[in-house]
Amino acid sequence: MAIFSSRPAQGGRSESARRGEPAGLTIIAAGTTIVGDVGSEGVVKVEGTVQGTVRAATQLLVAPGALIRGDVFAPEIVAGGEIHGSVHADERAEIQAGAIVEGDIQTQRLHIAEGGRVNGQISMEPNSGERSQGERESVSAGSQSNPS
Repeated sequence: MAIFSSRPAQGGRSESARRGEPAGLTIIAAGTTIVGDVGSEGVVKVEGTVQGTVRAATQLLVAPGALIRGDVFAPEIVAGGEIHGSVHADERAEIQAGAIVEGDIQTQRLHIAEGGRVNGQISMEPNSGERSQGERESVSAGSQSNPS
């Protein structure tokens, strides 16, 4: 198997994802600075610095000493370092002791360890696609016009 392939991925998905294999791990090592957006179909672990948006399809790990200056998106985000931007965790966000988030957090579940800091607003509202049946019925009933 070749390390580099001249054949582009079809449909925007890697060959391993099409075969049903788990996506890989992307590590941005300590001492490394990335200027630009980062995206992965698997787990992203940041130990260095990223100046841009970070998107992970499964999990984002921000190690102690790491710095992200930009918005982050993943189903699960575990912050041990610093994030200066909005945190969008579809399922769960964890702010570990010593971690700093300078921005808003939007998630379903949140754990902030003693010593973790958040300077921003926290939203734990259900996503619009996950409204309960009762909420959907009241919204649709409220939007109906009265024929009289």
